[in-house]
Amino acid sequence: MANQVLIIDDTEVNLVLFVALVKKLDDCEAHTFARARDALVWVQDHDPDLVIVDYMMPDIDGLEFIRQLRAIPGRDAVPVVMITANDQKQLRYRALDLGASDFLTKPVDKVEFLARTRNMLLVSAARRQLADRASWLADEVRKATAEIVARERETVLRLCKAAEYRDPETGAHILRMAHYSQLIARGLGLPIGDQDLLLEAAPLHDIGKVGIADKVLLKPGRLDAQEFELMKQHAVFGYDLLQGSSSRVLQAGAEIARGHHEKFDGSGYPRGIGGTDIPIFSRIVAVADVFDALTSARPYKSAWTLEAAVDFLVQGSGTHFDPDCVRAFLDAWDDVMAIRNRYQEGV
Repeated sequence: MANQVLIIDDTEVNLVLFVALVKKLDDCEAHTFARARDALVWVQDHDPDLVIVDYMMPDIDGLEFIRQLRAIPGRDAVPVVMITANDQKQLRYRALDLGASDFLTKPVDKVEFLARTRNMLLVSAARRQLADRASWLADEVRKATAEIVARERETVLRLCKAAEYRDPETGAHILRMAHYSQLIARGLGLPIGDQDLLLEAAPLHDIGKVGIADKVLLKPGRLDAQEFELMKQHAVFGYDLLQGSSSRVLQAGAEIARGHHEKFDGSGYPRGIGGTDIPIFSRIVAVADVFDALTSARPYKSAWTLEAAVDFLVQGSGTHFDPDCVRAFLDAWDDVMAIRNRYQEGV
């Protein structure tokens, strides 16, 4: 692609001269303007390789042109050659402060014009090469990041599958509750990055059940007090399994695993903390997990009706659950139903 040379001068004979000189340069295309204002409009949509601008012009002079050019996004490094008179040193100093790259003095010497413009075009070519290199590096970083995210996602899915082999309450349950959790996070106004992180980490909430004995985990009826104390250990087991990882997903999963059975009034387990001392992800998952568990049929219980499950959340708001999380969940009811219908057991 030809180098784009922008020339601004209010004298027609100068424009004709400069265009003729630009044609002597290799692979260059000249764009001329008699008014700096018109040139500024053109440069909004075009990225010139070199700008040649006269100082003495009506309306907008060369200094003001440079100032406005440098304010345009992406035009802060375009080489600019200003044409001035020999005795205008103070003007040159001001032009340098505003971003001028070089100067040509009147009357313009053809040999000097060609030498200086060639040098500026080399600077421009180097600038574009650096920009291309930076863009390539950014693409490579995005690819590497995507690979890391994919590996993390695979790790989470494999960990959840390990739990699924032992726990009849997993399967579509973890997909529903993870998406419910994301909905709540969105309703609370959490950043998009946190919403996505929660979607990835929420399925790990019950990973600690891999450490619970089968006679307790798979018992079809209600657990007695001793068995329930053993079952409660899954929150600690999950935290111990995941904590210390360099992965943000597994770090979040560790806090969720440990905190999703805590209650807002401090009566939960394993630490008995309450209110905002419970990590926000754990407070969110508590609502999502309980709702889906209540409305799902299990070998040891029938599914609750939606109305009964909603009443349970409302009644537990402020005691079992964070009221803000309950409110955000219920405010997104249409989306809750869409998720419930999308992720059915065996589908």
